[in-house]
This record gives sequence, structure tokens and C-alpha cells, in this order.
Amino acid sequence: MEFSQYHVDALMKVTHRPEVVFTEGRGMWLTDHAGRRYLDYMQGWAVNCLGHAPDVIHDALSAQARKLINPSPAFYNAPAIELAGLLTANSCFDRVFLASSGAEANEGAVKLARKWGRLHPNAAGERRHEIITFHHGFHGRTIAMMSASGKAGWDTIFAPQVPGFPKAELNDIASVECLIGDRTVAVMLEPIQGESGVIPATAPFLQALRALTRERGLLLIVDEVQTGMGRTGALFAHQLAGIEPDIMTLGKGIGGGVPLAALLCREEVACFEPGDQGGTYTGNPLMAAVGVAVTKELLRPGFLGQVKEMGDYLGRTLLRLSERHGLQGERGAGLLRALQLGRDIAPQVVEAARDLRPHGLLLNAPRPDLLRFMPALNVTRDEIDLMADMLSQVLASHGQ
Repeated sequence: MEFSQYHVDALMKVTHRPEVVFTEGRGMWLTDHAGRRYLDYMQGWAVNCLGHAPDVIHDALSAQARKLINPSPAFYNAPAIELAGLLTANSCFDRVFLASSGAEANEGAVKLARKWGRLHPNAAGERRHEIITFHHGFHGRTIAMMSASGKAGWDTIFAPQVPGFPKAELNDIASVECLIGDRTVAVMLEPIQGESGVIPATAPFLQALRALTRERGLLLIVDEVQTGMGRTGALFAHQLAGIEPDIMTLGKGIGGGVPLAALLCREEVACFEPGDQGGTYTGNPLMAAVGVAVTKELLRPGFLGQVKEMGDYLGRTLLRLSERHGLQGERGAGLLRALQLGRDIAPQVVEAARDLRPHGLLLNAPRPDLLRFMPALNVTRDEIDLMADMLSQVLASHGQ
């Protein structure tokens, strides 16, 4: 079937899409409408943690769909209970709210922190509501999460913004401390700023931030929508710094490709009352069953060790590419990596890689001078080597 036979004009133009319609996927590979294959290093922006169409997700969906899809969040269901138990048993958190997207989970985290700030007012008895976030951070596309994000230009697209999110500088503890005021209730950050170019918060900074927030009676919220669920080689990225936050959000990888997210908190912070939070699809058994299957796979003995090993190998491979082509190095953790090109050619590289023959390579350019790599967590050495060969060919054709 030719691309022209697909009636794509009915879809809103919310992103620039190439003339490709994907029809199948398996593991690290996608196949388009013309039967052409692509090695996929985007994986739905780190969503497909087990690759495309893994058996464990197919089996979980099929089995649960025959039993129960959505009895309403007004009732308990077995998969949601099991998933919440798995998450709390393998983290420092005590309570879980299941949602459908990372932005929704982050909205819930902000609501929870503000509710806690009302119950724990400042010395003058005033409600605390301000949440310090960070320049270049990304927390989602709702109005409030765009306001919480530090992405350039987002303060004017849908102005006016939601107030209450002063911005600090990542890895600069003094910039956080100077923003703390009588109305401050929390600090919220990504352990690695993915959309800004895979910029990690350092372990000393995260440790200092945890100490500062405790000293000042503030909550620490970690947005692990992109970094959580094994992406960095640990189940959660904040564990690499040896800290215990008060609130955490998950998305993307927790569903392995289906719409699932989670808000977790410590018991002392779990102050929602009936009516404060909810949603039609929250904790539905169909998605929760997938979350259970994904989480059990990640917790399988040796799985996270393999993620770390492949992450280290990907880092070394990108570093070799950088040295061979005179680039600016690589950064990241686990299987969330960036290659710094040194020139604003990333969009052209992405397009050329996609058009390679006989097989295309799918890459992401969150910045014009940088490529981001988010392969499936079960990517192999051969698939990393193949990507490097394909990318090297593209870089050479662009004078690198």
C-alpha cells in the first residue's frame, strides 16, 4: 500500500511526521507500510522498555482482557493491588496511585505536595504551595506541567502560566537554597534531564538536595517518568545516589508501551482524602496487569545487571564514535545516553539515518547538536554494534 493511500489529514498536525506508517514491530525493529525495516533507538521515547511486541505484554493483555478490563476505580481489582505491592516492596515508598501518563502522575505529585503544604503551614500559619523546579526540566504537556517545566518558550505558548514554580539551576545547590521562602513546600526534579539533552543530576547534588530539603522541612519529588523502571541500570535512578525521596512519579517504561503511570509516596506524605484524586482509567486492571508483567520481568534475577552492562557498552561505543568522528563525547547513565555532535546537524543526521538502505535507523535529536539513545532494555551487543556502524556511515556523509 502506498503512503498516499493513507488518509493522514484527519490527524491533527501536532508534530512533524515523515511519510512512514509503521505497521509491525518486534524487539528493536519496526516495519513500515512498504515492508522496510528500521533499527529503533527511540522506542517510543523510552516507553518500550522490553522492545516492540514482547511476549510478556501480549500474554498479560490477552489473559486480562478475557477476565476484566475496567470495573471502575471505585472498586479494588487484583492487578492494581499486585502492581502497587511490587512497587512498594522494591522501593522506599508506601503508597501508590496508578495513572495513565507521566504528566498525570506529575500533576498528582504537585497536588499531593500542595495538599501536604496546607496541612503543614509555615510559621505564620500560611499555606505552603510553591514547588522549586529546574531550568531545562521537563514534566509533561498539561498547562500546570508546562509551567513546572523549564523548557525555553513554554512560558508564552499557552500563557498565562500556572504560578508557583520558581526555577533553580541543576547541580547548583545554592540556586535552590536562595529560592526557598515561606511558601515553599517542595523541590521537584528529574534525576536525568532527558528532554534537555540527557543531563544528569550528580550524586553529590542529589545528596545535598536531600539534606537541604530535610533540614528546611520540604518534600523532595523525583520525576522518574523517563529514568525509572530500570532505564539507568537501577530500578529507579535516584537509587544510584543513595537517597530516599518523599514522592516519585513513574511513566513510560512501567507500561512497556501501554498507557500506564504511577505516583508513589511515603506514608507520612499520603494525605489525599476521598475525592482529592481520581480518574476514569486510573488503576484499570488491563493496564495494571501489563505493569505487573513488566515489573516482574525487570526484577528477574540478572535483568538489571544486564541493563547496566549494555549501558556501559553503549557508552563506550558512543565514545569510540565520538573519537573517530571528532565529536564532543557522550553522557548519560545505563541505557539513556546522548552523543554530543559539536555542530547543529542532529536533525539532518536523524533524517539521513532513517533513510539509510537497506535498513533505516531511528534516532532522536532533543537538541540540534545532540542525539539521544533510548533502546529497549534487552538490547544486544550486536544491535549496538549495528547501530554504531550505521551511524558512523551517516556521520561520515555529513563531514564528521
